[in-house]
Amino acid sequence: PQFFYTFWGAIKAGLVPIPVNTMLKAHEYKYLIDDSDCTAVIYSAPPSEQVLGGLSEASANPSAISTGDDGLSGRARTSADQLAPEAATATDECFWLYSSGSTGNPKGVIHAHRDMVITSERYGQVIAGIQQSDTVYCASKLFFSYGFGGGMTFPLWAGATIILISEKTTPELTFSVIERFRPDVFFGVPTLYGQQLHAADRNQPDMSSIRIALSAGEALPAHVFEKVRENFGFTILDGIGSTEVLHVFICNRIDDVRPGTTGKPVAGYEVKILDDAGQEIEPGDIGILWVKGESNASQYWNNPEKTTQTMVGEWLNTGDMYYVDDDGYYVNAGRNDDMLKVGGMWCSPIEIEAHLLRHPGVREVAVVGRRDDDNMIKPEAFIVPKEANVDEGKLTMDLTQFSKEGLAGYKYPRWFSFIDDIPKTTSGEIQRYKLRADT
Repeated sequence: PQFFYTFWGAIKAGLVPIPVNTMLKAHEYKYLIDDSDCTAVIYSAPPSEQVLGGLSEASANPSAISTGDDGLSGRARTSADQLAPEAATATDECFWLYSSGSTGNPKGVIHAHRDMVITSERYGQVIAGIQQSDTVYCASKLFFSYGFGGGMTFPLWAGATIILISEKTTPELTFSVIERFRPDVFFGVPTLYGQQLHAADRNQPDMSSIRIALSAGEALPAHVFEKVRENFGFTILDGIGSTEVLHVFICNRIDDVRPGTTGKPVAGYEVKILDDAGQEIEPGDIGILWVKGESNASQYWNNPEKTTQTMVGEWLNTGDMYYVDDDGYYVNAGRNDDMLKVGGMWCSPIEIEAHLLRHPGVREVAVVGRRDDDNMIKPEAFIVPKEANVDEGKLTMDLTQFSKEGLAGYKYPRWFSFIDDIPKTTSGEIQRYKLRADT
C-alpha cells in the first residue's frame, strides 16, 4: 500500500514519481539514480541494502528516505491532514517508468497525466471488463508497466478490490492467493502460465473464481492457451503492450480469440507494419510494428538519439517484428534484434520456441542465432529440460527429429544447449542478447 501512498501523493504534490524495480542489484540502482538525476530515493526494507549500496556509488546525491518510522511513516504522522493538489493539465509530465532492459540498459520513459486514464478506459474497461464488484489479482509487480495497470490503475479506475502481495511470485503462491481471495480477474505473463501448468499436477488448484485472465510481455504459445483453458477452465486474452505505450494496444477479446496470435488493435490505437525502408508491407510479410495512440510516451529521458529513432511524430517504433494473417489477426514474430536470417530467409525464434515447447521433455526454451563453421547464421536452442539428470544426447536427437518433422528445413535448431534457467528480465521477458553473448 505504501507504493500507492507515495506514488499518488507525489503526483498530488506536483512531484514526478519514478517507480523502479525492487529486485535489482546495487550497480543497477546506481545506474537509475545517476540516469534519472533524481532529487530523492524512497526505499523499503527488503531492498534497502542494495539501494543504499547504489546510493553510495552514485555520482548524484539525492535524499535517501526509508518507508519506516524513521522516514516516510514517521513524517506522515506529523504532516498536515490536507494537501492542495498542484495544478496540471492532461498532457503535463506526470510520472516515469523505466523500460525492462530486455535489449540493454533500461530507458526512462516519460508519461503524461492522461495516459493512465486512456489505458484504464481502453484496456482495463473495454478489454479486461473490470467492474466495481470485481477482485483483481495481478501477478506482476507494480513497478512494471503491465503490473502498474493491472495491479493499480485499472482496478482503481473501476473502483474494484485489489490484491497486493509483496512476496516473489511463484506458481504455488498464485494458487494460494487465488484460492484464498477468489479473484475475478487475473493478470499473468506467458512464463507464469507455463509454470502454473507444470505445478498444477502437484497442487491441483481451484481456479474457478477467475472470469477472465490477461497476458502480455511475450507471445503466448497456442498450446499453453489451450492447456490452461483445459486444466483451469478460463480463457487467456494475449496481447502486446510496451512501457512506451504504458499498456496493451493489440489484444484478443473474450468473444474473439485466435490462439497463437496477439489479436487485433485496441480501440483508439492505430498500428502499421513497415519494412526496413519505412514502407508498409503486404499481409503475411514480416516487418516492424509501429503504433500511434494518445498514451504514447513523449520521449526517453536524457536520450535524444534513442527518442529520435523510436518516436517519429505521433508514431512509436516498437521494435517488435509482426505480420498480419489472412483474417486480420496480428502475429508476434519476436523482437527486431532477435530475428534470424537463415539461408536468406527471415526466421522467428518465437515460432521455433513454440514448437519445441510442445515436446514433453522441454520445460522452457529460448532460441538465438549462432554462426556455423562457414560463418552462416543458424538457430541454436537453449533448453531447460522438464526432468533433472536428463540424457542430453538422447534428448538432443529427439528434439532434432521433432524439429525437422514440425518446422521448415531451414528453421530447425542445429545446436541444443541445456541450461538450468533462461535469462529473463524481472517482468519475464527472455533476454536473448545474453544467450547470444555466450555463443
